[in-house]
Amino acid sequence: MKPMYAGIPGIKNAGEGSLLLIAGPCVVESKEIISEAAGYLVKLSEKLGVPLVFKSSYRKANRSRPGSFSGIGDKKALEILSGVREKFSIPVLTDIHSAAEAAIAARYVDVIQIPAFLCRQTDILEAAASTGKWINIKKGQFMSGASMCFAAEKVRDSGNDKVMLTERGNSFGYNDLVVDFRNIPEMKKCGAPVIMDITHSLQKPNQPDGTTLGMPEMAETLGLAAIAAGADGIFMETHPMPDVAKCDGSNMIRLAEIEKLLSKFVALKKMALSLNQK
Repeated sequence: MKPMYAGIPGIKNAGEGSLLLIAGPCVVESKEIISEAAGYLVKLSEKLGVPLVFKSSYRKANRSRPGSFSGIGDKKALEILSGVREKFSIPVLTDIHSAAEAAIAARYVDVIQIPAFLCRQTDILEAAASTGKWINIKKGQFMSGASMCFAAEKVRDSGNDKVMLTERGNSFGYNDLVVDFRNIPEMKKCGAPVIMDITHSLQKPNQPDGTTLGMPEMAETLGLAAIAAGADGIFMETHPMPDVAKCDGSNMIRLAEIEKLLSKFVALKKMALSLNQK
């Protein structure tokens, strides 16, 4: 049986037991960086037989400091994402930050993402649903896995059953996150594919200097644990040179390191499928 996300327009390799990969740079910095990341990820997805959705934000609305980089301009960034979709024949995801943005973003991408801080905003969920696109809802850092069923219900009640849910950790004190892996089977009860965000879940937000730190070296641990817990896919932000990235560089995984990581995830997913069939 094909997974539910096999219905995403343009997706490839979405067979039984496949592991969905949602990956790309945090934000559109330039056409060159986006093209390099997309080209690499497409080749890797073909090599490993992994269904790919390319991800990048056309604008970052949630920034710690007033001067933090937020984007190169909405229209320019959306056109770059649309160009990736056409050049590489892959589905593309971006996030929105208000109800008014839903219809705009829908003209350029295949999947609309609702940021974690906005996952309870009914007007945004309904506007996203009305586009007819696939909707990926990030679980709020303040939400339980079970409570995300209500977010999915808002999308479905608006006439759109194409919804995914993504785990990205819970607030743990003021400047840290922790992942409760019970959330994965709890969200699967909502009847939607469940994705594990292995980069944002390792954030250490709101540091005294107004930056967000991360622990990308722990991404493998989170990914393997999530797949063992039943995750249908992995979300990760990646960049050719995270050290010089303009957004969330401390969280992103270097592009050249993705293959080793993803190979392990795919192997474990196949093993988990085999065990479940016995």
